[in-house]
Amino acid sequence: MKIAVVMGSKSDLPKLESGIDLIKSYGIEVVVRILSAHRTPMELTSFLDEIKDNTDVIIAAAGKAAHLPGVIAAQTLIPVVGLPIKSSTMDGLDSLLSIVQMPSGIPVATVTIDSGMNAALMAIQIASVKYPVLRKKLAGYRKEMEEKVLADDASVEF
Repeated sequence: MKIAVVMGSKSDLPKLESGIDLIKSYGIEVVVRILSAHRTPMELTSFLDEIKDNTDVIIAAAGKAAHLPGVIAAQTLIPVVGLPIKSSTMDGLDSLLSIVQMPSGIPVATVTIDSGMNAALMAIQIASVKYPVLRKKLAGYRKEMEEKVLADDASVEF
């Protein structure tokens, strides 16, 4: 089990850290790289070639033009989860639209702006198709969320 996390800039890392920690807590190997679709295209292609036979899902985080997830998806058959990063322009809407509006035939699963946790959960969920142990852990995670909401509900008094 292996998930790759690629970001276009080191400044994206804080948005990814909690998701990376979650992936590791599931016992999944994580490889984290900073590679740019525009500034390091050759290195990106080389990295994708290195991981093509041993990686289950790629999380690709990018802001502004946010081409990284699409460029990755165009070069691999590994499922790609795009994480739009909020930039100083348009509050991340530019990133979201760049990632979600991929041309027909090259899909990128896209999650909420700045939500490294949702990107991690989506990647784990995709990997769970191949690894049933992950499905069981995800079910437990959702049960914990349910119990917390119900406990919060029971604690509210007016």
